[in-house]
Amino acid sequence: MTVRVQRDDFDAGAEIAALTRGNTQIGAVTSFVGLVRDMHGAAGSGAMTLEHYPGMTEKMLAAIDDEANARWPLEASLIVHRYGRLTPGDRIVLVVVASPHRAAAFDACHFLIDWLKTRAPFWKLEETGTGEARWVEALESDDVAAERWAAKSRKGAAE
Repeated sequence: MTVRVQRDDFDAGAEIAALTRGNTQIGAVTSFVGLVRDMHGAAGSGAMTLEHYPGMTEKMLAAIDDEANARWPLEASLIVHRYGRLTPGDRIVLVVVASPHRAAAFDACHFLIDWLKTRAPFWKLEETGTGEARWVEALESDDVAAERWAAKSRKGAAE
């Protein structure tokens, strides 16, 4: 159960190997790598700058990771989130989940990404290819995805 917020890039393969090394209880590993995409098509996107509040961000990511570990039987988990100025194609986030069973690994990975999108305290400034910059607002589709997990919690608590 590791959380890192860093400026530097990461190697997903090396991270997965390090996370799972020596643990023979692991039967399934799922991972997600998020990339900065060019949102402006022909106009091009110059960059995406992620800002965070050190200390607060790591604490929130750890709480999200703790929630996943409470919901599913996980052997290991890892969240790596980058900050700073990133350009299209750069890796921005890595989530790795290891469990004895594939269903738990898939669900926990999906949950972590959905909650990171809606609860992780990052501020994103997007630059267009024309030099304009705007703060990126949360998407309704991300809130809908996160609500699905919250609804499952409420349903489980009621049963």
